Amino acid sequence: MTITPMQQTLISHFGEMGSRWGLNRTLGQMYALIVLTEQPINADQISDALLISRSNVSMGLKELKSWNLIKLHHIPGDRKEYFLAPKDIWEIARTLIVERRKRELDPTLSTFRDALLQEPVNDADKYTQQRVREMHDLMEMVTVWSTELQNMSSEKLSTLLKLGSGISKIIDAKEKFLKK
Repeated sequence: MTITPMQQTLISHFGEMGSRWGLNRTLGQMYALIVLTEQPINADQISDALLISRSNVSMGLKELKSWNLIKLHHIPGDRKEYFLAPKDIWEIARTLIVERRKRELDPTLSTFRDALLQEPVNDADKYTQQRVREMHDLMEMVTVWSTELQNMSSEKLSTLLKLGSGISKIIDAKEKFLKK
């Protein structure tokens, strides 16, 4: 498998960004290769293309599968497992939202709920609970919104994002109307 200079640049960038996104560099590079390769790709091809050990590739593929970012693909007559990323970029985005919510927001919300169920013993605890309630409520809104996004079609998501600052203008107009 030959990687073009354009692909190499993007694979390197994904590797650097992987660590900022909660993945390691190798995992970011692997995912970039899978996303940027039109045909399903197997572990040996990934290992050869990225010059990483087969064992690192195997561990990375397990991690990408646990994030639901890749799909297993079988080629008739070939015993190897091949992998591909969803063709719909919006599906990848929805998957990332869901998986990050499960890994980051849900455990934090659970901790916040536990803290809010405790009886405050002093003013410091009362203040702490007030701040936790505010964070909890914000995170709950984000969770509800992410669920809505998850259930939207790719076309609706695209339209929503294209509205951009137009949504803010609609809200501003509504506020002006209600003040009258």
